[in-house]
Amino acid sequence: MPARRSARQLIEKLVSFPTVSQDGNLDLVDWVADYLDGFGIDVVRVTDPAGGKASLYAHVGPGRDGGVVLSGHTDVVPVDGQRWDSDPFTVTERDGRLYGRGTCDMKGFDALAIWALVEAHLAGVERPLQLALSHDEEIGCLGAPMMIDHMRAGDLPRADTVIVGEPSMMKVVTGHKGMLGFRTHLHGVAVHSSILHTGVSAVMESADLIGWANRMNAENSARAPQGDAALFDPPWTTVHVGQIQGGTAHNITATDCTFGLDFRVVPGEDPADWQAAYQAQVDAVAERMRARHPDAGIDNTRYIAVPPLVPEGDGTAGPLARALTGDNETHVVSYATEAGQFQERGYSAVVCGPGDIAQAHKPNEFITTEQFQAGQDFMARLLTHLKEAPHAR
Repeated sequence: MPARRSARQLIEKLVSFPTVSQDGNLDLVDWVADYLDGFGIDVVRVTDPAGGKASLYAHVGPGRDGGVVLSGHTDVVPVDGQRWDSDPFTVTERDGRLYGRGTCDMKGFDALAIWALVEAHLAGVERPLQLALSHDEEIGCLGAPMMIDHMRAGDLPRADTVIVGEPSMMKVVTGHKGMLGFRTHLHGVAVHSSILHTGVSAVMESADLIGWANRMNAENSARAPQGDAALFDPPWTTVHVGQIQGGTAHNITATDCTFGLDFRVVPGEDPADWQAAYQAQVDAVAERMRARHPDAGIDNTRYIAVPPLVPEGDGTAGPLARALTGDNETHVVSYATEAGQFQERGYSAVVCGPGDIAQAHKPNEFITTEQFQAGQDFMARLLTHLKEAPHAR
């Protein structure tokens, strides 16, 4: 049996793996699997089709349904181009803060969850505890769906409560917006701009689609929010284009133009409806382009689809997280997480984790030692809860 690592030792180990999404995470996954295996905890890897990344999950406690899942992701955003005052892949403590890439988002929670899983296994619990660590969350929550489906389809006892530990300052977040992301590539026909009527400018045609996004934002913001949408800031679905590339010279109609467009969809609206609405606009512009030249057109590819987390009226996750934190206020966020993917597959889910999301992705990312301790206190209370007999309330 390996030496039991403290939560602080675990965060230091996890941060030492530079698991930037573009580079993979297998070294971290292998280490976590070996560490848990040393305590007799069985781990299941779920490898992506390309073989360079993996998620993992594990179960401790009685082999029955009704357990709690601690869910985190293993990937981090790049540090390229950022100015750090210390090695981003070494946890450095200064002035009550633990600096390092992922300390806040979200290897701090991952470390606490691994610590809690081992403690639950060694102490014995009456209620099951599960760990779920995904890959590729930072590039669109791409890894979790396959992992969750694997958890549901295998021999794993079915948990009913999921706590996704994204940084929320240990507040209980019961709702978030969904997300749809598209890569839209317009193919034009290059001619001299003095005879632009004989060609097709991909850049100028893209303006219609970006203009549609602006109109949707104006229309959505003007409507009175309905239901759960009223909880959000802003309380409406947003449409955004953040980057655009195209054209070769100012006097040539652009052969290509590419941009990314994303929706942040409020609960109560169907993301599929927004996808259909945008595709209809794309089809209309493409038809007009082809009418001017048969070689023109548009490729529109959806690469992100994350469902919203809908506030639950009778779920198990909210009451448990509130009991463990003492937080009885209502919190929702406009970013997307894997909680919506768990909920879509039948789990009760909330977001609750240590750290401030405002520190995520920045140079000199940090989590305060106070927040890290608050996360460990939360896990200790969860362990006490799991040690109670199922009928004890």
